[in-house]
Amino acid sequence: MELVLRTNDLVKLSYAQHLLSEAGIEYFVADQHISAVEGNIGAFPRRLMVREADLANARLVLSGVEPG
Repeated sequence: MELVLRTNDLVKLSYAQHLLSEAGIEYFVADQHISAVEGNIGAFPRRLMVREADLANARLVLSGVEPG
């Protein structure tokens, strides 16, 4: 799995997930459980991961989403 977005912003994460879903790209959200356990203080950003084969297309789909 390859990283396409790392963020503490849940709205941005949700939007990125929507964009990937609309493009038919499967994804995985890493670190969402540790973020919940630490109380959502922002110490552990969530990571949006895609398969290596989908990386170029995912970056294109998410090109309008600002990192962070």
